[in-house]
Amino acid sequence: MPKFAANLTMLFNELPFMQRFEAAAKAGFKAVEYLFPYAYDKKELAAALRDNGLVQVLHNLPAGDWDAGERGIGCHPDRVGEFREGVTRAIEYATALNCPKVNCLLGKLPAGVTAADARKVVVDNLRFAAQELQNAGIRLLIEPINTFDIPGFYLNRTDQALSILDEVGSTNLLVQYDIYHAQRMEGELGNTLSKHITRIGHIQLADNPGRGEPGTGEINYPWLFKHIDSIGYDGWIGCEYKPRGTTVEGLGWRSALTQ
Repeated sequence: MPKFAANLTMLFNELPFMQRFEAAAKAGFKAVEYLFPYAYDKKELAAALRDNGLVQVLHNLPAGDWDAGERGIGCHPDRVGEFREGVTRAIEYATALNCPKVNCLLGKLPAGVTAADARKVVVDNLRFAAQELQNAGIRLLIEPINTFDIPGFYLNRTDQALSILDEVGSTNLLVQYDIYHAQRMEGELGNTLSKHITRIGHIQLADNPGRGEPGTGEINYPWLFKHIDSIGYDGWIGCEYKPRGTTVEGLGWRSALTQ
């Protein structure tokens, strides 16, 4: 049976952020993930995990000015220094929280920057980040994002992500495979997971359309969960969906779709 981690950015969002750890534990989750830890004290976050018997499985590198619409800076030629500073900061938090994986959102292609120039910056940045994180015992991920939700996002397909892995050439860099984004951009979920599971370091889920709970849309999650088990994935699956009501009211999918 798959292991599900509550994404605290999306789930229990009717509560203040620091109260979501307790809510996740009470709802039966053993692990959590969320976008960014940087607005909170490391010791406070570590205590919330410890006090509620939770492990943190993922957070993201700093991604620029999120509130202003930025979604990462990994493809920005003029912000390499800021990117590298973000790697150092991510290592500090991941180490304090015993978080084994950090995801890099590569961002939107900047105006006036060619795809070729952005690719060079991406590869150089990821080589640096992968080595620094490897030295700290932390795995680096990159995530394709659909261009319907985030127009202009640089990385949007699995094959593109894999080609970047090939060029970077680090064993410490893997793909974060978000089922929702993959469904919107390319489909072929089962075959893609089967073919590339050894290069996928983390999985996330939501249904489509609407990014709701599994079972609310077109994706055959009962089949997909069994398939993920059958191909040997034993990592966490992050629940990064938008609850239709309260989070707890919508959690029936866990038992209904995993029998």
